[in-house]
Amino acid sequence: MRFLTSLIIILFSVSLFAQDKKDTTEQVEGYKFTTIVDLPATSVKNQYRSGTCWSFSTISFLESEMLRLGRDSVDLSEMYAVRLCYSDKAIKYVRLHGALNFGGGGAFHDVTYVLKKYGMVPESAYKGLDYGQDNHVHGELDEVLKDYVEGVVKNRNRELSTAWHSGFDGILDAYFGKLPEEFEVDGKKYTPQTYAKEVVGLNPDDYVEITSYTHHPFYSTFAIEIPDNWMWDDVYNVPLDDLREIFHYALEKGYTIAWGADVSEKGFSFRKGIAIVPDADVKDMSDLERVKWEKMTKSEKEKKLYNFDSPVKEKVITQEMRQKAFDNYKTTDDHGMHITGMVKDQAGKIFYKVKNSWDTNNKYDGYFYASEPFVMYKTMDIMIHKDAIPKEIRKKLGIK
Repeated sequence: MRFLTSLIIILFSVSLFAQDKKDTTEQVEGYKFTTIVDLPATSVKNQYRSGTCWSFSTISFLESEMLRLGRDSVDLSEMYAVRLCYSDKAIKYVRLHGALNFGGGGAFHDVTYVLKKYGMVPESAYKGLDYGQDNHVHGELDEVLKDYVEGVVKNRNRELSTAWHSGFDGILDAYFGKLPEEFEVDGKKYTPQTYAKEVVGLNPDDYVEITSYTHHPFYSTFAIEIPDNWMWDDVYNVPLDDLREIFHYALEKGYTIAWGADVSEKGFSFRKGIAIVPDADVKDMSDLERVKWEKMTKSEKEKKLYNFDSPVKEKVITQEMRQKAFDNYKTTDDHGMHITGMVKDQAGKIFYKVKNSWDTNNKYDGYFYASEPFVMYKTMDIMIHKDAIPKEIRKKLGIK
């Protein structure tokens, strides 16, 4: 009987513990998303240790554009665009006596520039991995190329040789491999130009870039002042409310978005798959909450704001906040990604589904969800098909 009584007490205790654990789990429920729009995209890729997010994100965007138009799913070569842009960037760097940012970074329009001028190839025809690595590791390459063009600019001969650019391309060939003049896919031979025309089938001139800053007039174009804009390409400038409208309109009409943004904020966690802009303003708290908040240490406040365990109140983003962050280098041309959908959390707040190029080792298999405040605050620029812009905004921008 004593044994039976002890057993009942143990089972009762275990039951209570299990109940307590269950209640705790329910209280920390995390983010729960309901899909609004989820558009087709190809598989997540890995840029690994290379600064080539601009190519990975734009190639992913173009692959989704092909799917939108009913074309076959393909795996286009990111390194084809990287290799060609490096070569052309070197010419401009030397022409400007070195007064140009030179590195592995780039912009969305670099890829459409390559598509228009050189064509495109599939990954199977050009992987860009001829230097003993299984993944893209560009530390050595970037240093070698930068030293080379700096040496050309210093030019102890006092006159450029006719060989300097061929020498530069020789380094690119050694690391990436020679550019294919002809290749075969499914038994058919292509050149980069015929592949771009017959298989990719996209018009590079249909794609535009948009931003939202006040140091240039709205509904005008300007060359966005970021170091990686080596081509000095123009972007269209719209008010923040228009930018938000473009995001919604594009996704709801079936167009994905190439997204350039700053992900250096504390509110960004790729591992947990969330990007938010928490609001710690005590003015919006009740008296009781304010007292509790003011008693917390800085680390306790940050832990509460950035634990990503459940939805938190976020800042209301203004045009002035965006401009201040840009002017003070708090928002920089940090990372290129691909927005493929829109969801809402359990509080009804909008989040965007973002395809990244850091492999699939996170909570959402390579994707993450960025809140609308985060996106409106940290967006540098976007690339979209011109038909993804609402007609009234297109008219104001003069886009036909």
